[in-house]
Amino acid sequence: MPSIPTTMRQVRFNGAGGPEVIGIETAPVPTPGPGQVLIEVVAAGVNRPDCQQRAGKYPPPPGATEVPGLEVAGRIAALGEGVTGLSVGDEVCALVISGGYAEYSVADAALCLPKPKPLSLVEAAGLPENYYTVWTNVFERGRLRQGERILIHGGSSGIGYTAIQLAKQFGATVYATAGSAEKCAFCEKMGADAAINYREADFSAEVKRLTDGAGVDVVLDMVGAPYLERNLASLALEGRLVVIAFMQGFKAESFNMTPVMIRRLTLTGSTLRPRTVAQKAAIAEGLRREVWPLLESGTLKTVIHATFPLEEAREAHALMESSAHLGKIMLVTGR
Repeated sequence: MPSIPTTMRQVRFNGAGGPEVIGIETAPVPTPGPGQVLIEVVAAGVNRPDCQQRAGKYPPPPGATEVPGLEVAGRIAALGEGVTGLSVGDEVCALVISGGYAEYSVADAALCLPKPKPLSLVEAAGLPENYYTVWTNVFERGRLRQGERILIHGGSSGIGYTAIQLAKQFGATVYATAGSAEKCAFCEKMGADAAINYREADFSAEVKRLTDGAGVDVVLDMVGAPYLERNLASLALEGRLVVIAFMQGFKAESFNMTPVMIRRLTLTGSTLRPRTVAQKAAIAEGLRREVWPLLESGTLKTVIHATFPLEEAREAHALMESSAHLGKIMLVTGR
């Protein structure tokens, strides 16, 4: 590895607002603490929580850097005290609590996973946020099992197409929603058994039709309050609704609880960023055991819609908020 510089480029938000508040600055390279590693970042994923943070709605946890970015891939440049099982020069991807939009980023060693051999580092940088989120919400909280049915909203997003692929690999029947014919075709290409254009059809009615009235066992939702009643109506007996975001609102003024009781439904949700390192490390171990072999074999695909240099982070955020993308949006450092 080349020597570590003393300064680096990083993205900062100059106040809360739209993409216009995004800027680039020079800052000291961070130092890894005990149990951490310093990663020379090749690429960082752009995610909707980054846009929420920029808008002032999703601040990083206390003590974390305000530099955005939740996932990175690159080469380990330095090891903190007590780190074992990793070496300087290893190519890894990592979930980070913040600080990914930079040339160097500190990550907890327990949250680093090896770059799958078929993937580039740019592709690998798009894995952590998607796979950590899908694994814990679909398979742990949602308890999706072989032979069950799942409805995945936002099927053309990074979370969506990851959930489609994993659900299919573990033996589920998969339905997805998306907002155009092109996006629906993308969902089906990723493995969805059927894709529903929510602009043209009521997804709950379509789910009933596709399942002969039975409904699905799991719904993965990131839309929020406007979908609540239709999500519940889409669930089968003992079904589970898993909410991971509120893109269109978090407060439902009222809804009928009767179906929850009669059909013994479960409504759950989670956030990833505030969890402890130990909790996230447990998710990482599940991924290493159950999912990483599928990535190493090339069974699971990664779709990169667009890449932007750090200096064009404004354009990357504008694209994310347009919802015109299919798959992941990435920032690259040129390193």
